[in-house]
Amino acid sequence: MFSGLNSFLKVILPKGLFYRSLIIVAAPIIILQLTITVVFFDSVWIKANKGMTRSLVGELKILTDVYENYPSQIEFISNSYEKNFNFTINFIKEDLPNVNYERKFSPMDRSLRRELKSVFNNNNYWFNSTKYKDLTEVRIKSKNNMTIQFLFPKEKIATSSVRLFLLWIIGPSIVLIFIAIIFLKNQTRPIIRLAKAAERFGKGDYVNEFRPSGASEIRKASYEFDRMVKRINRHLNQRSAMLSGISHDLRTPLTRLKLQLAMLSQKNISQKMSKDIDEMENMLNNYLQFAKTQIKENSTPIQVNKLLEEIVKNHNTSDIHFNSDEEIVLIARKTALKRCFNNLIQNGLCYGKNVYLSLNKTTHRIIFLVEDDGPGIPEEEYQNVFKPFYRLDKSRNLNKSGVGLGLSISEDIVNSHGGSIQLSKSKHKGLQIKVSLPF
Repeated sequence: MFSGLNSFLKVILPKGLFYRSLIIVAAPIIILQLTITVVFFDSVWIKANKGMTRSLVGELKILTDVYENYPSQIEFISNSYEKNFNFTINFIKEDLPNVNYERKFSPMDRSLRRELKSVFNNNNYWFNSTKYKDLTEVRIKSKNNMTIQFLFPKEKIATSSVRLFLLWIIGPSIVLIFIAIIFLKNQTRPIIRLAKAAERFGKGDYVNEFRPSGASEIRKASYEFDRMVKRINRHLNQRSAMLSGISHDLRTPLTRLKLQLAMLSQKNISQKMSKDIDEMENMLNNYLQFAKTQIKENSTPIQVNKLLEEIVKNHNTSDIHFNSDEEIVLIARKTALKRCFNNLIQNGLCYGKNVYLSLNKTTHRIIFLVEDDGPGIPEEEYQNVFKPFYRLDKSRNLNKSGVGLGLSISEDIVNSHGGSIQLSKSKHKGLQIKVSLPF
């Protein structure tokens, strides 16, 4: 039972912290005010209104009885009531109107009808509280076929404090809720800033100037987040510097070896060793490329279709098939995204004869597909090929399969942009790589 109620509340309640906090603050105020209002109307206003109406109807009964039993005194009493109580009494020779002007949802009309019915019975009275702004009209049918018309102020049957009471009930509630909104905005703003900073950092943007603010608990969380960001950035910078340094230092002896091999008289040995050195240089270039995935770069608006057209043009081959007229703009790091797409296209050209590219846009994401007509990859290896330095080519033919960093770099770039990358079988009997990136 309680689990079902809990699930129902989760569906109807807002998801945001600000609106949930507002409900926690505003709900008790509203419930308290409603309770006070109901108690007031039930125990104070309705009873007071009922007593006033009963007293008025009693006066009308007295005036009617005087007219029927002591007609000579009615003029004196009518003048006295008009002078002292603002009553206007008229005697008209006509039947009661057939039109009913009683308001169904008016407590004043219901109370007046109830008291008139109990004293004068049905079909012997008629009243209208809407014809005049400040007056109420009541007509009573007397025994001598005359109709007595009474006009009296509405204050006789309606208390004037109701509107003032409602004003004091609603006014402070609105002020208190408005103050609560201001304070809650100030308290939730640091949490929103922290969430946005974490989202930016998760997508690869560098958060350098993050100032903790808000309550002490939020400040501590923000301070620890800032320290964590700095530690991770320091670690990434150290890794990049180490890989760059090692690769740079190894280039010098490799260059010397190349020069020495060029001077050898035995060309057979020289060519084989030169080939090995070229492969080592290729490995170093891949390591440098892997290190560059963490280089600081700001996100900017990019026309993805133009970027892909530029990559295809740089390859200068007719084996890449791509055609997209739809302009898709994405906020991303251009150099990193270009490296990612270039790696995926190069991977398709390496193992297949033709590469087919497609670019589509959904409501919140862009979908980029790279398909080839090569041999593909076994499904059990889909997860392994994203591991750094992992290669399916067991013969370690480096000219064919590289050092196993292409897909790893691409996955790292896609994940840093908040996207995902998936492998599947292509309709061209090769491999399909699906890249999904959020707007």
